[in-house]
Amino acid sequence: MLQVRDAMTRDVCVCGPQQTIRDCARTMAANDIGVLPVAQDDRLVGMVTDRDIAVRAVAAGKGPETPVREVLSGEVLYCFEDQDLGLVAKSMGMAKVRRVPVLTRENRLAGVLALGDVALRNAEAAGDAVTELSKHGGPHS
Repeated sequence: MLQVRDAMTRDVCVCGPQQTIRDCARTMAANDIGVLPVAQDDRLVGMVTDRDIAVRAVAAGKGPETPVREVLSGEVLYCFEDQDLGLVAKSMGMAKVRRVPVLTRENRLAGVLALGDVALRNAEAAGDAVTELSKHGGPHS
């Protein structure tokens, strides 16, 4: 049985809730990524995406010095590194998310799992997740 730890990306960029959205956007641009876990003292407090910055900040008239805590998604689907990869992929599809932070059982941030990571290890599970993700409905429809 493949576990999340077998597929996740371990070395991830992280930002703090006090950092500005400009700093987060620069980190995203420099690393060619669209999401950053937001952590304080190694504890996950949320996630911020390039879309959060565009929609919750720029479109709302917030400036580049806005703290990321004002635009992050606080309710985050996450998983644990020792969970079954196929089951987590299924959950991602049902929740319509492409990336989830991965925690240790001590609730410390261990990495990020993207559907692309899943596809490299379990193509069938990734395909099923993408099929679910592509269906209409959910919070972004």
